[in-house]
Amino acid sequence: MRNGLAGLVVGSALLLSHALQAQDYVRRPPDLDRLTQELFAEIQSDEVPYEDLYETLLQYYQTPINLNTATREELRGLLLLNENQITTLLRHREVNGDLLSVYELQSIEGYDLRTISRILPFVTVQSSNANASRGTLWQRIAKEDNNALYLRYERVLPERQGYTPPTIYQGQPTTRYLGSPDKMLIRYRVSHTKDFSLGFSMEKDAGEQFIWNPQKGQFGADYVSAHFLIQERGRLKTLALGDYQLQFGQGLLLSSGLGVGKGAETITTLRRSSLGVRAYSSLLENTFFRGGAATVQVAPTVQATAFVSRKNVDANLQQSIDSLAQFDEFTSGLLYTGFHRTASELANRHQLQETIGGGNVGYTSRDGNLAIGATGVFTHYGTAILKRPEVYNRFEFSGKENLALSINYSYVYRNFLLFGETARSTGGGLGTVNGLLASLGPQVDAALLVRHYDPTFHTLYGNAFSENTRNINETGVYIGLKVRPIAQWEISAYYDQYRFPWLRYRASAPTDGHDALIRVAYSPTKTSLLYVQARQRLKPRDLATDDLTNLAANRVLPLPGEQLRQSLLVYYNTDISPALSLRTRLQTSRLRDDTNLAWRSGYALAQDVSYQLNRSLKLTARYSLFDADDYDTRQYVYEQDVLLAVSIPPLYGQGTRIYGIAEIRLNRSMTLWLRYAETRYRHQDTIGSGLETIQGQLRNEVKAQLRVKF
Repeated sequence: MRNGLAGLVVGSALLLSHALQAQDYVRRPPDLDRLTQELFAEIQSDEVPYEDLYETLLQYYQTPINLNTATREELRGLLLLNENQITTLLRHREVNGDLLSVYELQSIEGYDLRTISRILPFVTVQSSNANASRGTLWQRIAKEDNNALYLRYERVLPERQGYTPPTIYQGQPTTRYLGSPDKMLIRYRVSHTKDFSLGFSMEKDAGEQFIWNPQKGQFGADYVSAHFLIQERGRLKTLALGDYQLQFGQGLLLSSGLGVGKGAETITTLRRSSLGVRAYSSLLENTFFRGGAATVQVAPTVQATAFVSRKNVDANLQQSIDSLAQFDEFTSGLLYTGFHRTASELANRHQLQETIGGGNVGYTSRDGNLAIGATGVFTHYGTAILKRPEVYNRFEFSGKENLALSINYSYVYRNFLLFGETARSTGGGLGTVNGLLASLGPQVDAALLVRHYDPTFHTLYGNAFSENTRNINETGVYIGLKVRPIAQWEISAYYDQYRFPWLRYRASAPTDGHDALIRVAYSPTKTSLLYVQARQRLKPRDLATDDLTNLAANRVLPLPGEQLRQSLLVYYNTDISPALSLRTRLQTSRLRDDTNLAWRSGYALAQDVSYQLNRSLKLTARYSLFDADDYDTRQYVYEQDVLLAVSIPPLYGQGTRIYGIAEIRLNRSMTLWLRYAETRYRHQDTIGSGLETIQGQLRNEVKAQLRVKF
């Protein structure tokens, strides 16, 4: 029987909430823009797969986690709960039984209003056997509410050089894009939590052609993806066919799109969750497996997963000119852009066959506090990979095959979580990442993470915590802290010290550096947030020199020097009324290196307004100013976009950027998004470079998306 205090709290919540009907409530859509601001410290590249994380969060909204059945690993996957909050929820569930409503969270230790408000869009409360009475699989698919088709069109309006008629240069026509400047997408997905997921995606990027050539894997749109996944069929926990992702341990060997890494959330995003097999429906063309995967419950506390994948990936194949060479044909590396717009890009399309197989065996104690797993991944390429003979490539992966094995663990003891993963790859390279999360009190959380990746450690689908973009050639120690000194205030900080034992691209000697951040946040209400954030990064790179010929003649490498980047960010978000929301963002950074002691700087100031005119129309707009001395001081500012799309344009030079979005609900089944954006530059006659060059000072684009719900 529930204790009197919990019953009183829940009873009061039930009486005060008009949104409740029986055990349900109306979930509001997630504020992904604000959540992105809270999770990421500072966007410094448009190459990070933000779209994958964005879509993962959106899928949590569309297929929310059931708080009555969610495991510790699944709750960790939300990235929004600390270990103490997860423990108290599981303990509450064990003592009191299933939650009656999400409002019961108010009676659980550690769940303040801010925490509850953050997770509400992504969770639900249902009975443990909610799928049992919903009919057969095909009946459930036919009746599923989370069932929608998306049609999207976008285009940059000014003519870019790649779409102009070719000219003759040295007797040869210049390179041009082969397709139209239109970008188009068709996406369909129907899914239900812990039951099934079925969908497909087709995308044509700007400059790509519509080509129907099944023999070469071309089916109209350049990119085609499809998946079918079922879950919880007795001992068969998951079966995936088509495209899928895998995540086990700390992501050292297998990591899906759930990795945030270092961010303003200094504690919960450090650890990864062993979520196993996940459906893939994103548009990134190189972060998935294609084939089949299955997870089976072999014992009450043991699960086993096996997978196989075969697909063709982009690569530039070359013929060896040395008759004594080990391989007659080779490639210097994989190509990850996903663009197939020109003749040369098409020639590299899907030229390298990649076959991957492996599995995972995981043990989880009955109380969920101890988890141990072992993972193996074998990769085979149809053509050998041989990196260019640069000194920094000495220890890079070469050949056709790579075998990597790892062991991962996590253990909860009171308010402490120990976790880690250690792996070894072909050639003997070792990689290991180990961490400790601790709740030192109701208002204090701390984290410690240590990692080491040998220069000879090779993981091709891993993405564990690191400073580098890959888990190779790095040693580091991370310390994080989060303090809530008084109600509505939160202080987050981290310090990360790292070293690169071998040379890197643009760093011709072993180097070390650091990264430090502090953020002070104030939330006066559930709908208001103000924070100030300062960050400093020191990451050495080769000094610029004008005498490259002399250096090459004397076989002397340029010496790395220190490059220091400092940044400041101020963000304010408030809801003036239920219909009107305002957001202000000011960010600035400055950069200095040993070759130029003068500071170079950049800033961006953005003001957003969002207004819900009525139930059928929502308007969003932004006006921003930017000024950056050069490309190195460019500013990345996250922008709101149509549903399922991500926009993070780099801003450099001087100018203004504006955009407006209209979200129009045509009827109960159809919603239309219209977006217009433009960037106007000052003091320059062209925009962009190469085939993306635009003559003039204005770059503007349009985007339209229609969602049809079935």
